[in-house]
Amino acid sequence: MLTTAFAPASTTAFATAFTTAFAALLLTLTGCGVQPSDAIEAGDPPSGAVEPSIAITLYFVRDDKLTAVTRPAGGPLFPQDTLALLAAGPTARERSRGYTTQVPARAGPFSVTAAPAGRLIVTLSTPADKLSTLATDQIICTATTTTPDNATQVTIIGAGETIGPRTCPL
Repeated sequence: MLTTAFAPASTTAFATAFTTAFAALLLTLTGCGVQPSDAIEAGDPPSGAVEPSIAITLYFVRDDKLTAVTRPAGGPLFPQDTLALLAAGPTARERSRGYTTQVPARAGPFSVTAAPAGRLIVTLSTPADKLSTLATDQIICTATTTTPDNATQVTIIGAGETIGPRTCPL
């Protein structure tokens, strides 16, 4: 007579539980093997475009008043890229909500330079003195909110004409 030995279910469950517990105990006693260390020097921090958040703020005009509009950025933008978006004007959705821009599209490309004491210089491709007051304020407010150093005063230069330094009126 041929017999096959099978372990009862309770014995198999006990063996599995015992093996699992023993493995957990062994891992606990041996640790992960990582030894503590001091801080490791890695060099200078990164530089370049700063991504403070996933959204950018552009200042458009609505009902003849300067108004902040938040828009998804899709990635980090340099200040001159943000000003180019301002000159391109509101999206179709923003236009449907009554937003416009007085910054002419031909004002770009822009150049933005940091100056001492929290100042920015924005250079346009058109005469600065031909901008309306609202267009000037749009550029100043947008430029100050898109720079990592939180500049407070902006000078606008274009075709030999200068406006400022001025601060955002909002």
